[in-house]
Amino acid sequence: MGGAQFAADLMYGHESGAYGGIWISSEDEGIEYDLFAGWSGTFEDFGVDVSVWNYIYPSDAENDSFGDLTEVILTLSYMDFAFSYYDNIAGDTGYTYYTLSGGYDQFSALVGFASPDDSDGEYVHLDLTYAYNDNLSFTASTVVDKPDDESLDGDTLFVASYSVPIDL
Repeated sequence: MGGAQFAADLMYGHESGAYGGIWISSEDEGIEYDLFAGWSGTFEDFGVDVSVWNYIYPSDAENDSFGDLTEVILTLSYMDFAFSYYDNIAGDTGYTYYTLSGGYDQFSALVGFASPDDSDGEYVHLDLTYAYNDNLSFTASTVVDKPDDESLDGDTLFVASYSVPIDL
């Protein structure tokens, strides 16, 4: 964990609010690619987004094909604040995950809470982000509360992201 990583996505959005795509990333132990579809809409200052994500890890025999690990995600937003609820609906790792985020100008913060079916793996993390411009951002991410579990490293991760949108 902590090495360089490459990620890219290809997404199609329709004027009705429906969208779908693929996201792919290098991982320490192989690659991950995610297939997703959803709908989003806004109603004045309020927003809603409902999507289904299927995560595929070709180098992991338990999660290497379509449908092995799937989440339904609901996000409700008001102006610069959002609440997201993630529910694992396929795979043997039952959990829910919640985030609360907000932003002002070029700064944003996100607090995430993971709640597995067993309470041993619960944790809270905090992400603080500065968006230098529309393409370049910097994030500090750390676990701020966790059980005594060696699998959760408490080190702060620093992420620099550069995106290049390509309109087709």
